[in-house]
Formats: sequence, C-alpha cells, structure tokens
Amino acid sequence: MSTPTTFERKEVKYFITYQQRAKLANLMELYMSPDSFGKSTIMNIYYDTDDKQFIRHSMEKPVYKEKLRVRSYGTATPDSTVFVELKKKYKGVVYKRRVSMSQSDAKLWLEKNTLPLKDSQIIREIDYFTHYNAIKPSVLLSYQREAFFGKENSDFRMTFDESILWRDYDVCLCKGAYGSKLLPKGTQLLEVKAALGIPLWLTKFFSENNIFRTSYSKYGNAYVAMTQRESERGNKFSA
Repeated sequence: MSTPTTFERKEVKYFITYQQRAKLANLMELYMSPDSFGKSTIMNIYYDTDDKQFIRHSMEKPVYKEKLRVRSYGTATPDSTVFVELKKKYKGVVYKRRVSMSQSDAKLWLEKNTLPLKDSQIIREIDYFTHYNAIKPSVLLSYQREAFFGKENSDFRMTFDESILWRDYDVCLCKGAYGSKLLPKGTQLLEVKAALGIPLWLTKFFSENNIFRTSYSKYGNAYVAMTQRESERGNKFSA
C-alpha cells in the first residue's frame, strides 16, 4: 500500500497514565488494530526562523498556523528515506502535505536550497514556503510511538507517545534519540486522529475515567523549556 502524501483530519490530544492505558488496551482490542511497525522511534527536525517566528505564532492560538518538519523512523543515515512535511492547521482541522526522499536530499533542499530531482505539486508548495521564509533547523524532537487504526475505519487512528525528548544542539536525524525530557512523569501522550469524529466507545471511556482533552505541542513545550534555560543562564551571569 502506498504511503499517503496528504492528510485532512482533526487531532485531539490527551494525557493518559500507564494504568489508564492498560484499561484502554482491553477495550481497543475490540475496535482497533496495531500498526504493522509496532513500537517505533520517531525523530523530527522542526525548521523555524532565527527568532522562532513559527512556534511563537503557533503558541498565540491563531486561527491559522503552519510548521515545517522532517521526520525519520529511527536514526537516519544519509540514504534513509525521510518525510518532509508541511503541517497547517485552520480552525482546528489539520492539513498535512508530505513528500519522501533521502535524508541527504532533504538536508540539501532545506538547508542549501538544492531542489530534489523529482518534481511534484507538494514539492513546489514546500519549496515556496522555504523561499518565502528564512528557515533553519531549530529543534530535534524524538519519542517512542505505538500506533493503532480502526478495524472498521482505517482513517481513524490512535497513537501513544512516551519518552519525548528535545534538543537544540546536534540537530541531525543521523545522531540518535537523546535530549531533555518533556512529558510529566508517569504519563503518555495520546493523540486521536479522525476525519469523522471520535467514536462513542472512546468518548464513553474518557468520560468514565476522567480523561480530558488537552492542548499540547511538543515543539511548543520544547520552546518553553528553551526560553526558560536561556533565562536561567542570563540570571546566573547577571548575579
């Protein structure tokens, strides 16, 4: 089956404890199937301007926002396939456009303005974005993910992320997953991704277990941690 290149859906996030996850797992056996990759390590490089224009704008909760990132599954090599993704959000609906290529081609494109050999509408769209905005690698985020899809509707997905780490040094997909932790201890981040709404069995489980939707951005929280670190450094030197 070919890998989708465009997505349009709502993405709702929840913090969930390991005990709640165990209870939910029993219910999911009836309605969900595990992704064929099982638990995987996902690594993302987010691109931004020098003054972090995109994440600062995103944290203001605008009607429209966009992010550019490159994703690999596991530590990449120069020849590994990665995904360049332009993610837009308008009135709560996420639109994602992505294209695959080697890690070395993606790096040349986004950091040296060397277009990949293949051409497509998505490549032209992302290339316009990169030329309109002066971007560079901003932060690397990695995490362990387990993904599931609906037995009756494969477009309905649930993902569980843990061990979310960030760093703003060694920002390269080839250097492995390490950095500072983001998630509260003992929790995972559950993302529910659906085009047609959340099924009743899941909303009932959330209600019965006092699990509430949350607004959580991995990059946004990494940026907060980054600014706090810089503030602490400034206070240390001024003391």
